[in-house]
Amino acid sequence: MPEILSSVPTLGLWGVIGYLLGSIPFGMVLAAVMGLGNLRDIGSGNIGATNVLRTGSKKAAALTLILDGGKAAVAVLLARAFAGEDAAQLAGLAAFIGHCFPVWLKFKGGKGVATFLGLLLALAWPVGLASCATWLVAAVIGRISSLSALVAAAASTFWMVLFGHGDMMFMGAALTLLIFWTHRANISRLRKGEEPKIGQK
Repeated sequence: MPEILSSVPTLGLWGVIGYLLGSIPFGMVLAAVMGLGNLRDIGSGNIGATNVLRTGSKKAAALTLILDGGKAAVAVLLARAFAGEDAAQLAGLAAFIGHCFPVWLKFKGGKGVATFLGLLLALAWPVGLASCATWLVAAVIGRISSLSALVAAAASTFWMVLFGHGDMMFMGAALTLLIFWTHRANISRLRKGEEPKIGQK
C-alpha cells in the first residue's frame, strides 16, 4: 500500500468520483447510439468490449475498450493530480468496482478487464504495458478473451514486483481476486471446454 497522506474525507471523495466514472456503461451507450441493440440480449449479456464485438461492430468494440479503460485512467490521473498516490490507487480501485457493479444497472455491470488495464497504465505504465502484453500473448495463443484476462490479472502482481511498484500489490491482489470473481462463470465454461472464441457471435 502507498503511504496514506490524504485525509479520510479526501479519500472518500475520490473513491466516490472514481466509482461514478467507472460506472458509466459505455458499451451499452455505444450499442444504443449505433443501433446495435440491447447488449443484455446479445451473447453473454455483458456490457464490455468482448460482448460488443459479438454485435459484429469492430468499431463499437474498439471504442468500448478505449472508453472503459480511459474512464479508470482519468479517475487515477485526476486523483493523483489533486490529492496524491493514495487517492489515485483508491480512485482506480473504485472505478473498477463501479464498472463491475454500477448502481444504475442494479450492480450488474461488466467484468472489468479494460478498466483494469486502463487503471494500471495510469498508475504505473510499465506494469500496465506488461499486463496488456500478457493479455495479447494469451489471446493470440488461446483465442479466448476470458482466459487472457485471467492470465493477465494473475501476472499483474508479478509485474508490479518486477518493476518496483510494491506499493501497488495490495490493490493489485484485490483487483485480481475481483477479476476472478467476475469471471467465475467463464472459469466454469473453460473447465468444460465451452468458452467461446474471440469474435464468435
